[in-house]
Amino acid sequence: MSSPSVSAWFGDGSSRGVAVAAAAGAAVGAAAAWATMSALPKPAAAASAAAPAPRLEDKDIPEFPHFRSLTPLPEGRPKLKNDLIVRAARGERTERVPVWAMRQAGRYLPEFRALRRTCDFFTMCETPELAAEVTLQPLRRFRGLLDAVVIFSDILIVPQAMGMECQMLPGKGPVFPAPLLDPSHLDRLNLAPDASDDGAFSPLYRAIKRTRMLMQDEVPVMGFCGGPWTLLAYMVDGGGSRTYARSKTWLFKHGAESHRLLDALAEGLASMLVGQWRAGASALQVFESSAGELSPADFREFSLPYLLKIASLVRARVPPVSEGGPPLIIFARCAHHAYEALAGTFDVVGVDWAIDPSEVVARVGDKCSALQGNLDPGRLYGDDESIRKATRAMLESFGDMPLIANLGWGMHPTHEPRALRAYFTAVHEESALLRAGGVATPASE
Repeated sequence: MSSPSVSAWFGDGSSRGVAVAAAAGAAVGAAAAWATMSALPKPAAAASAAAPAPRLEDKDIPEFPHFRSLTPLPEGRPKLKNDLIVRAARGERTERVPVWAMRQAGRYLPEFRALRRTCDFFTMCETPELAAEVTLQPLRRFRGLLDAVVIFSDILIVPQAMGMECQMLPGKGPVFPAPLLDPSHLDRLNLAPDASDDGAFSPLYRAIKRTRMLMQDEVPVMGFCGGPWTLLAYMVDGGGSRTYARSKTWLFKHGAESHRLLDALAEGLASMLVGQWRAGASALQVFESSAGELSPADFREFSLPYLLKIASLVRARVPPVSEGGPPLIIFARCAHHAYEALAGTFDVVGVDWAIDPSEVVARVGDKCSALQGNLDPGRLYGDDESIRKATRAMLESFGDMPLIANLGWGMHPTHEPRALRAYFTAVHEESALLRAGGVATPASE
């Protein structure tokens, strides 16, 4: 049985939001409707033309009220009901450690997989209604445990905005059919995509606004982008790479052209981050996921200057953090050597699982406002008790440093939602005990 197209969900593309809002308002009268798009009625014309969407089994998702109100929000910055993450990012001591998880909206969730079967990955990113739905899936599932949502998008929308085609292939991940094989190929790109409210990233901004309306600013929305070096590697290697042979050839053989591309990426990424903040994102994270693939010297030449440029450009266009501006978070995976340089510019340094937090605190604790991390994602393959013990040890390693709890990298597709719930619960309970001077408790389940 075939799945419906996106048009079957939303009707004409020019009125998707109206169709969805009208359908939700007219037909979802119960206080507890299933938290998936399949719970919404389809437009009449589309319902007869397409097979019904797959429904989740009752056991797959908890019964939480469906976020369906599009009541306008008050003007101005978000009035957050839960601002723990923002306060922690400013360096404030919070009553407990706030927590979210990288890739918390993704393939490990059955509700995500059900929706993903109906459309292409990048269609989900480019359709504000779908992006908002996916963004809110973990908030529904982990209601009361999650202190932020991260807007559903992808770091590769920037190369796409520059004119490159990117496909998300099952079992393979992102692939660029026509990568940058020669420096002359830069001339084919638009190195300055329009990042205005109505420009190339308008769907992303609208998804942020829609997410905020649907959850009525219950928690912060995290905006993000990829780091320039990480994006260059995808654009040149044509996808993920084990050796980075092509991208490193560019760096060391075509240095001038590499710097030209890296600089253009930094400019565009900064503008996109500012656009996300204007749309209502409360904090912004830069993912330099391939940072550890460069030597310390090469990182200082090809990554660090452009990460610092992003931060500088954003700072120049938003208020200071002390006046409501967004905290800036950097996650430079496995670039432990660079923490001092990054901590002097970014508010929060993300820590991966390959370094002891106590070492990071000793090195940069007085240079940044907070740290973020760093449970090994592999720990989520354990039972609830082992997850709790590992979480307690992680929290103790950070000491009194202001902290946003997270994983040391993203969720795996093979993780169980049960394990992430156990982690969130352990952070809540164990951090509150530690702040109160209490002792660890065994897992209750």
